[in-house]
Amino acid sequence: MQAWGLTDTGNVRRMNQDAWQVLLLETGQLLAVVCDGMGGAKSGNIASTMTVDVFIRDVKKHVKAGMNRLELERLLTAAADQANREVYDRSRLSEEFEGMGTTLVAALVQMPLVCVINVGDSRCYHLHEQWIERVSVDHSLVEYMLQTGELTEETARSYPGRNLITRAVGTEPAVLTDVFFREASPGDCLLLCSDGLSNLVPAWELRDELLRLDDRSGCCQRLVNLTKQRGAPDNVTAVLIQL
Repeated sequence: MQAWGLTDTGNVRRMNQDAWQVLLLETGQLLAVVCDGMGGAKSGNIASTMTVDVFIRDVKKHVKAGMNRLELERLLTAAADQANREVYDRSRLSEEFEGMGTTLVAALVQMPLVCVINVGDSRCYHLHEQWIERVSVDHSLVEYMLQTGELTEETARSYPGRNLITRAVGTEPAVLTDVFFREASPGDCLLLCSDGLSNLVPAWELRDELLRLDDRSGCCQRLVNLTKQRGAPDNVTAVLIQL
């Protein structure tokens, strides 16, 4: 497996509140995490960084080789719960941290199985041969309105409330997560990203960039460049894993 990652402040924001990390565990599994913080000028950055650190720490503490689906789900859910508790507790220490939170998307690769967990609207995509599929489901107002038929895909792109999320890590004493499984094949790719990328680059363009086998190592930079050419009003993070 190979992995690359990149984060950028974008064209408008002064601070980057995204955080990411990729780690090859001692068990041979690969873990990737992307978080997109929210809150005040300082607290969003703290929430995202804390969540990445706590999530990885908890997974490393309890992971084992050859885990089954139920064990993987419990592992990632428990790590998200622990991150939520620590961020929530920190948010109550002072007014500066009040209301801070973050999205979370993470993938644990145990070939041929991939386990994905998410909270909020940071995403995971799976590229298999010529097809790209979004694995995660956004916890956002726009996603809800799409599911209920109040918005179409076209109107959703310009909907003024598209950045409103309905779940986040650290904003409540407990967090509700979603877990997904995919069977992967050698040569497949996983792309984890914040909404600073997915809001500006549609899935078909992501697929085209991922299919450039001649330069997978430069894919994250090309994706960031695309968002900046289109204004990049938000922080942008992309993590690519080639299986």
